[in-house]
Amino acid sequence: MGPTVNSMFSLDGKSALVTGGGSGIGLGMALALSEAGARVTLWGRNADRLARARERFPSSARVWTDVVDVSDATAVADRMGAAADQMDGLDTVVVNAGTAGAPCRITDVDEHGHRRIQATNVDGALWTIREASTIMVARARRGVPGGSIITVASLAAIEGAGRHASYGASKGALLAMSNAAAVELARYGIRVNAVLPGWIATEMTASQQEAEEFETHVISRVPLRRWGRPEEFGAVAVFLASDASSYQTGSRIVIDGGYSIF
Repeated sequence: MGPTVNSMFSLDGKSALVTGGGSGIGLGMALALSEAGARVTLWGRNADRLARARERFPSSARVWTDVVDVSDATAVADRMGAAADQMDGLDTVVVNAGTAGAPCRITDVDEHGHRRIQATNVDGALWTIREASTIMVARARRGVPGGSIITVASLAAIEGAGRHASYGASKGALLAMSNAAAVELARYGIRVNAVLPGWIATEMTASQQEAEEFETHVISRVPLRRWGRPEEFGAVAVFLASDASSYQTGSRIVIDGGYSIF
């Protein structure tokens, strides 16, 4: 008899690191990973936000938090190893930390603002993937292949994101990075898949949520006629972290309420 559906989705005995895990999609994914049985470490830049996020988990959950700026390559290297030691392994890494900046015409893009977005969304993602894969590859060479890296990109990676050129560029780069890593790491049994959210009600989109014009002209075009919710990303995180997706790598999973096809 083969594995049951429940066993395929179980993360018992597994460990997961989620960057940008203090709120939004990252926290939604982390909660689901924990509920499926994983030990979880949340990274973020704000200690208070991480503390509030920790309170969302049951007291019995095995959850740690760490203040890490992913744009700092040295910090990522140091704390990735510490997280793996603390959780007794590293099976899944969710590359979610990101920033957007205020909407801006492409003719008015500011160099500092542009580089700030790339530092987190591109460089930070690269350092995270680099350090996670280093640990996973070393384990594979010891005879234990496997691992899952989940990158959180955006529809802006594949569609025109007016007034968000810097953000779109960063997410397009992340998608290309994910594809490259998927090809390179497959020989070690490490899978890399990208999740592309549409319009999701998070702190990052707070200003758009408050704008009636945005609701009228953008959200009205979403076939499901509403904003997405961070918790609606939990199931895809569990799927991609678990044996249920054992033959899936290099994919991009769009979760946008149908926006991109309408």
